[in-house]
Amino acid sequence: MPSSPEAGVAPESGAGLCAAAAAENKRWLLALPDFRRLWLIGLVVFAVRWLEMLVVGVFVYQHTGSAFEVAMMTLLRMAPMVMFGPLIGALVESRERRPVQVAACLCLLVIASLMAMLAYRGALEVWHLALASFCNGVAWAADNPVRRVMIGEVVGPERMGAAMATDVGANNASRMLGPTIGGFVLATFGIAGAFTISVACYALALAAALRLRHRNALATGASGAVLAHIIEGLLLARRDPRLVALLTVTVIYNVFGWPFTSMIPVIGQDNLHLEAGGIGVLASMDGIGSFVGAIAIALWVRQAHFTRLYITAVLSYLVLLMGFALAPHPLFAGGALVLTGLANSGFSVMQATLIYLAAPAEMRSRLYGVLSLCIGSGLVGFLLLGAVAELVGAPAATALSGVEGLLVLALTWRWWRQLFRRG
Repeated sequence: MPSSPEAGVAPESGAGLCAAAAAENKRWLLALPDFRRLWLIGLVVFAVRWLEMLVVGVFVYQHTGSAFEVAMMTLLRMAPMVMFGPLIGALVESRERRPVQVAACLCLLVIASLMAMLAYRGALEVWHLALASFCNGVAWAADNPVRRVMIGEVVGPERMGAAMATDVGANNASRMLGPTIGGFVLATFGIAGAFTISVACYALALAAALRLRHRNALATGASGAVLAHIIEGLLLARRDPRLVALLTVTVIYNVFGWPFTSMIPVIGQDNLHLEAGGIGVLASMDGIGSFVGAIAIALWVRQAHFTRLYITAVLSYLVLLMGFALAPHPLFAGGALVLTGLANSGFSVMQATLIYLAAPAEMRSRLYGVLSLCIGSGLVGFLLLGAVAELVGAPAATALSGVEGLLVLALTWRWWRQLFRRG
């Protein structure tokens, strides 16, 4: 489907579709068996990811006392996006995506099983968690070019916005469930119990992946020209002003915004004086806001507003994370996280949707690979935030990151202003 002249927006057939018909169109998505399966895989994998990030963060901080090492766990989980994102995107264009999705779920199941076994034997160490985080990151790097491209193929471009809102809504629901369950289980049963839940959830995701019936049309061209495909995807991202704008904002969000989530266990324990269960509840507040935001987007946001929402969400997120960092009480911190969640939903839904709509159909996997690369730039943010937190403390480092993000957004106005003006 050709792209529209509007920034990141494809032409909408039937622009005058009434609200009732649009709502019916969105409800119908979950009636598609393969969309339900792909949605369930995302829900389960995201829930376990947030559970593990909270549990691993608390475990590492309790054993090392180092905010830097806590940030390193998330950094290692993101590193494969930079290392393998474009490669995976290029590889899957000439291959069937279903086996790749099955393999990703199987790998996650094996890793969680090994961590659970080590934990039950009392042999789990920080370096085991570091290695597991990196391996899990490989599966994470495959999510955009594999599972989300499959979602687009199943529902069609005209319903991609609603599909992404539904999918991100699942992710955000998991951000409520994962940390809350993780904190409770860690406090009650220890890290072995948390990884036992991971094993059960990954087994469910694998079962859903095995039942997928969708088969994608393989891209034409030589399957061996992987390097050429990677370069072509990078060049398209560089030439298209819409993609430059979208990816620039993505990098800013992931370097200066999202890394603050790694400081939630540190701030919760040291500044707000919470135990593991309380930290889990605090971390889930972000998910509550994100879940509500995703539902609102699915029901009410029109395609003409996509790009402006994308920019506004990032601006709001950077301001609100400073509010969390400086909050003097858990209630204020939780309220700030609810609001960051609302902003995050606007960014997350629009990021995946706008890239899909802006990309030529034959290059969507490659551009989702480039998107994974840009998301992976967040590892720089996690590294910097962890290092600064060691020097000045987690609250000050988090607030400083928000200030830096706003400054960089202002300096890059020339690249992304078209999104705001045309949105």
